[in-house]
Amino acid sequence: MKKIINIFLLALSFTFIATSCDEGFDELNTSKSGATSLDPVFILNNAIISSSPSPNLVYDVAIVQQMIATNTGVLEGGNFNKVVVNNTPLNWNNYYQNVIKYTNDVITATKDDASRPNLYHMARIIQAYAFMVLTDTYGDIPYSEAGGGFTAQNFFPVYETQQTIYPKIIDELTQAVAALSATAKIETGDALYSGNIDKWKRFGNSLLLRAGMRLIKADPTKAAATVTAAVSGNAAANLIVLNADNAIIRHDANFVNGIGNTVNGGEAANFYLAEPFVNALKGTPGNVGNTTVIDPRLRSIAIRYGGAQSGGDQTANNFANGSTDPTNQFGTPVGSTDATANTSGALLPPGGLYGSPPAPRAGNRFCYSQVDRNRMVKRTSPLFLVTAAQTNLLLAEAAMRGFAGLAAANAPALFKTGITEHMNQMASYDPGCAISGTDRDTYANGAEGTLDNSTLAAALPQIGYQYWVASFLNGPEAWANFRRIGYPALAPNPFSGSQTPGGFIERLTYTDAEKAVNTENVNNAVGTLGGPDALTTKVWWAK
Repeated sequence: MKKIINIFLLALSFTFIATSCDEGFDELNTSKSGATSLDPVFILNNAIISSSPSPNLVYDVAIVQQMIATNTGVLEGGNFNKVVVNNTPLNWNNYYQNVIKYTNDVITATKDDASRPNLYHMARIIQAYAFMVLTDTYGDIPYSEAGGGFTAQNFFPVYETQQTIYPKIIDELTQAVAALSATAKIETGDALYSGNIDKWKRFGNSLLLRAGMRLIKADPTKAAATVTAAVSGNAAANLIVLNADNAIIRHDANFVNGIGNTVNGGEAANFYLAEPFVNALKGTPGNVGNTTVIDPRLRSIAIRYGGAQSGGDQTANNFANGSTDPTNQFGTPVGSTDATANTSGALLPPGGLYGSPPAPRAGNRFCYSQVDRNRMVKRTSPLFLVTAAQTNLLLAEAAMRGFAGLAAANAPALFKTGITEHMNQMASYDPGCAISGTDRDTYANGAEGTLDNSTLAAALPQIGYQYWVASFLNGPEAWANFRRIGYPALAPNPFSGSQTPGGFIERLTYTDAEKAVNTENVNNAVGTLGGPDALTTKVWWAK
């Protein structure tokens, strides 16, 4: 009997303890100091920072033959014109998982918030930019249903054709720019323009100009109308035509430059400037720029460790031994592997590790020219979404096409301004990249800065070449514009194992993850591409 009573008392004590623990449980486990909500402007900042054009270094800049990796392992991609399933998804993953997701969250949170209309429209502009990169890279993509995995519980978004997506992007930009208001709440916390409405409008209109010019083949009427709307009769008042208004992604120790992080990390000895890019800036006869004048931007961009035998030689004495002399720069031949670059590299100079200019193609792959990672691509260096240089060059082309009330007579001044603004922009990377006014003006006032505006056919190679240079480090834009107009006149990659023999990569293939999870929608998209899910299938606006 005593034992039964003891068991009863023990059970009763456990019940009391459990009841006591339950009392005030919710209050006890609620943080008194943690945030219970997040200001959407900070979510937008995540989207802005993730928009930095750096995720796919192995494809974009390699396809347009500006910077390549000769490594035949994890860095394969545009230098060999082949599908590498670890690298083709890089733009997809970054822009969908970060930019589209974050902007969708901001749009959902602010769409019906009358107190923060500017934040809503800023998010629409950033999202439009991201969708342009995605559809330019892959073609048909999820659009209307994208980003709704959490907010709409839609995990299998349908794909829409690029032909239907571009008008929607144009509508989004048009509406968002028109609705931005200097009399509404100013979002001073935004990481792009600190809430400056005039600059946001210029950014949105400049994207609109870019979108319109994409359509010159696919829909010339829509292209002309969109460009006219972007200019709105006054390019100087409505577009990014001066560097002070550039859309800059600023980086610091916490939010690093993706390209800078790659080339200053474990891949420092694996990325090199491509021979066509170096030859063009160096003024080597027969280059794609068709000039024998040294471009002063080469000194700002390039560095070469003339006799380097390893990656360690490239960083000896904290970069002190590298040469930035333009005449001493040699680019890596496109399509080179580590092995072939070693047998066709730059000759070791006589008399030491770093010395007089050597002859090209006879030595070691480590002594080719690289982008200067101690100046232009530090981890904290900026990257650019839209620049005054790009906008002025697009306007020069628009003038040659007679768009927006512009005429061929307007094109030379716009062309020259595009060149000078890009040269002025170089100082933004690092003071050591600055170009003197004398060097800038000598180049811009010479034949290189003088546009032949007699015909569109005469002007387009010059404009396309300068846009290529001005878009260096913005791989998605350089690649898109190259596909759009076919300039500069690059030679196809000669790599023997190329999956685009005699041609260029036109788009990247869909990700294996999408094919496995969103199979039906991917298969439907492949059916509407007009070709297989391959590197050679052109996107709609390039056909």
